[in-house]
Amino acid sequence: MPSIFQFGESRPEFAVRVLNERAVRAGAGIVFFLAIVSFMNAFLLGNFQPTRLFVVCFLLDFGLRIFVNPRFAPSLILGQWMVRKQQAEYVGAPQKRFAWAIGFVLALVMLYLLVLNQVIGPINMLVCGTCLILLFFETAFGICIGCKVYNLFNKQKAQLCPGGVCEVPAEQRSSTSLGQVTILAAFALVTAATAQWVYRTAPPQNDPLQQPKAAAPHAPVDPAEVERCKVPEFAKAMGHEEKWKLHNHCR
Repeated sequence: MPSIFQFGESRPEFAVRVLNERAVRAGAGIVFFLAIVSFMNAFLLGNFQPTRLFVVCFLLDFGLRIFVNPRFAPSLILGQWMVRKQQAEYVGAPQKRFAWAIGFVLALVMLYLLVLNQVIGPINMLVCGTCLILLFFETAFGICIGCKVYNLFNKQKAQLCPGGVCEVPAEQRSSTSLGQVTILAAFALVTAATAQWVYRTAPPQNDPLQQPKAAAPHAPVDPAEVERCKVPEFAKAMGHEEKWKLHNHCR
């Protein structure tokens, strides 16, 4: 009977503990979906409450993965159920634990900044962007960036990597031909030209936010509020003035 507190499965055919890559990748996709929804709410609408909730849930999920057992992490339970009819693909567990530890540390940073202190600034964007990139590469390409970092800090290199990338010699890996690169470049040029034409020929739209409003009664100006809503230089340099005002609830 497997122990409650363990990381990965011990299987006789493998020298290291393993995890089912299909379930792990499905779990990463679930987390990525929730992360991008909460991020867009914060970035586009200035509503940080979904992001604060997501950070707490993310921290709990990854804490269960690392310190208890991946089998009990909610995202991996759902991921395992989604791929329950697929044949398991086993990968090494040690490098996954290291990669998830990176995510756990990033979640701790966001817990301190956003959840506990409600700090809003470029550091949040950097941390959130890093998490999204890690999750996207995991779920879209099966590339575990954290697992690659694992090899930089451990003498015993990662084994049983997704797609057999650790075991397949470089000369046997598929390559991209010059013709494929040419097609990709041509597609990008056509897409850019089409985008310019689409935006140039777009019909004018009435923006309700730009409609004249009835004059509101003059309200006294609060100097403290004026100082709080002063746009910092980093936001001006990024062309992020309006977004900064939206995120900080300033008019």
